Amino acid sequence: MRLVVALNRYHCGLMPSTSSEPDPAALSILQQVFGYGAFRGEQAAVVEHVLRGGDALVLMPTGGGKSLCYQIPAIARHRAGRGVTLVVSPLIALMHDQVGALEETGVHAAFLNSTLEGDEARHIERELLAGRLVLLYAAPERILTPRFLAMLESLHERGLLSLVAIDEAHCVSQWGHDFREEYLGLSVLHERFPDVPRLALTATADHHTRRDILERLRLQDARQFVASFDRPNIRYTIVEKDNPRAQLLRFVLDEHDGDAGIVYCQSRKRVEETAEFLREQGVAALAYHAGLDAAVRKDHQDRFLRDDGVVMVATIAFGMGIDKPDVRFVAHLDLPKNIEGYYQETGRAGRDGLPADAWMTYGLADVVNQRRMIDDSPAAEEFKRVQRGKLDALLALAEGLDCRRVRLLGYFGQASEPCGNCDNCLTPPTAWDATEAARKALSCIYRFRQHSGLSFGTGHLIDVLRGKLTDKTRQHGHEQLSTFGVGADLSEAQWRGVLRQLIALGHLASIGEYNTLELTESARAVLRGEGSLLLRVPAEPTRRPRAARGSGRAKVPPLPLDDLAAQRFLALKTWRAEVAREHNLPAYVVFHDATLAEMARGQPDSLDALAGISGVGVKKLQAYGSEILRVLQAA
Repeated sequence: MRLVVALNRYHCGLMPSTSSEPDPAALSILQQVFGYGAFRGEQAAVVEHVLRGGDALVLMPTGGGKSLCYQIPAIARHRAGRGVTLVVSPLIALMHDQVGALEETGVHAAFLNSTLEGDEARHIERELLAGRLVLLYAAPERILTPRFLAMLESLHERGLLSLVAIDEAHCVSQWGHDFREEYLGLSVLHERFPDVPRLALTATADHHTRRDILERLRLQDARQFVASFDRPNIRYTIVEKDNPRAQLLRFVLDEHDGDAGIVYCQSRKRVEETAEFLREQGVAALAYHAGLDAAVRKDHQDRFLRDDGVVMVATIAFGMGIDKPDVRFVAHLDLPKNIEGYYQETGRAGRDGLPADAWMTYGLADVVNQRRMIDDSPAAEEFKRVQRGKLDALLALAEGLDCRRVRLLGYFGQASEPCGNCDNCLTPPTAWDATEAARKALSCIYRFRQHSGLSFGTGHLIDVLRGKLTDKTRQHGHEQLSTFGVGADLSEAQWRGVLRQLIALGHLASIGEYNTLELTESARAVLRGEGSLLLRVPAEPTRRPRAARGSGRAKVPPLPLDDLAAQRFLALKTWRAEVAREHNLPAYVVFHDATLAEMARGQPDSLDALAGISGVGVKKLQAYGSEILRVLQAA
């Protein structure tokens, strides 16, 4: 039972604090407004530091409760007559959801963005200037306009600019995975309002990105809070590509039939083709990329947030700031650029703390494409060097034989033990010594150059190594080479694995329009037999029994609920959906699934008992308490 309660509270980042006693006013807000009994990890320390007027850089994993680190100080400082907290947010969808969630708890919040009509915007500006707003959300482009800065000046002069929270702060860094130039101008907030505390928050930042955030936002003296990056509820699985769409379909149907999920693809065309393929197979899939009409993008995003069981197939244009807690899987059909991007994207699964999957398939073409994008970019050589290092770290994660979580956390400087929950821990991979095979491949490429002065691609190289006579082999006389057929004992898949690893390690380079292979300087050491090359043997996927597919059936969360509790849970979900439609909000903004599951399991029979459920604050108890008791009694 303790584990279940802990999981229920994880979705808002609330677990017992490891810090000193929290500020009583902050703890009261946490309990009365948000309905949670205790802070988690560094949250209490961050809140106390900000309440004292200190600057901070906060690194917490997605779903780790970053928002509370500024929302609670904002409420406390507003109650003390300190005015409004400005929240810098890059995404309209995130502003809408967070403002809706705050208003549901009784906190007066608003946003200013392009979706507002003139009268609506002017009303919010009046609320702002009067100091009645607790939090105002706005994008950096709007904040940096002369009109907006003038409003902030007016607030500041009257002591009503309380706090500045810069969300998704990694966007300010050129080393990060989602650099946005408009973030660079945010240092003006320090220059104009040096006495106003500032809080920068992000879920992912390695050493380079962290240093950039501090320098570019003028936060060199800020206290840094770094929470654990571990997301123990997420299972990491990486498989080699072999008909990736079929692999994805098998994963979705066998593991997550009817669940909400996100599938990331590198190109817009691949997004649309994959979404159509999944729909043809009966999966409720939508496409999202920057090339779609804005109205279509908004409709698809709204459907993903509000409907159950929708799978969004998208480029990385989708996802940052998405607060949907019940995303049960994130899948990658293409290799991301670096571990920060991978971690940020996979972190959108399981924000409620319940079991979720991060699944990825990748192959030789992914390695070639990512290397080429770096090499062909117009960036400075120092930037390219850093990006190659980041890609190398991701490839090491993908190719590694050890625990995925240990490698992932190690990248962010955190030591850990094998998790027992990733694919490598659950099904330890076997390895084979590919050193001699690697020397054969490199030698064959050398012979190509010797024989005709030309270089060739992977397909032809594998044909020659396996002794396959083709028109191209005969055309170039490669059947006469000493390396012809020396690799006949290996399959085409094995050879692709060898070449992928040689490219990943930098011993081979893929050149030009036709992806021809060239030896690099480091290939000499391999040819001389210096060092060894161990490769994983691809494992057959472990398939769980497929659940019977239902037509639009309601999903029960992956928590221990008996039959009667499950019936009560589904009744609560139906009631919640009606409330969400009335308020034009995603259902999870009303209550998270984990909160409904705790209600269904505990079956409170009074308002006092209901108040003890994690996630039920005073305002929600007043607004919905009687209705919830009615639904529970009728179910």
